[in-house]
Amino acid sequence: MNSNRLSKTIETALNTQMTKEAYASQIYLSYAAWASMNGYAGTAKFLFKHAREEQNHMMKMLKYILQRGAKVVVTVIPAPPEHPISINNCFEKVFEHEVDNTKSIYQISKLSHEQEDWATWNFMQWFIQEQVEEETFAMDLLDKMKIAGGEQMSRNALYTFDRDMGKID
Repeated sequence: MNSNRLSKTIETALNTQMTKEAYASQIYLSYAAWASMNGYAGTAKFLFKHAREEQNHMMKMLKYILQRGAKVVVTVIPAPPEHPISINNCFEKVFEHEVDNTKSIYQISKLSHEQEDWATWNFMQWFIQEQVEEETFAMDLLDKMKIAGGEQMSRNALYTFDRDMGKID
């Protein structure tokens, strides 16, 4: 008996998104290691936390695929991009990645709507809300850095920013 309740197209899209979530975790891990190596302990703590969140998103996607009776396909994760050149550049890259991830999530939501797969459409709403929060948070951080001088942020401002990043739960 075939218990798969996902179309092949949605199954493939969800597996692709699962890999994107794993890739996002790799990006955050890479940036966290960069921050740590450069003495930004607060930023590193924040980025390591987000790496774990992305792993949780990957697992949420994997479990959903299994719950719907479909096949999970674990594929190779691409290497993360080059390290940032500054704290400002780090969060610019984070924001760009989150926007790209949002587009992918929107596509799955749109596809599930078109196919009248209401379970998947409903499932994707959690990810859409999560992306709204992630993009907003990244924009807020970029705004704070801009106020503090952006790429020309003073050492005192950079110190304060990094310290504050370590306090974020």
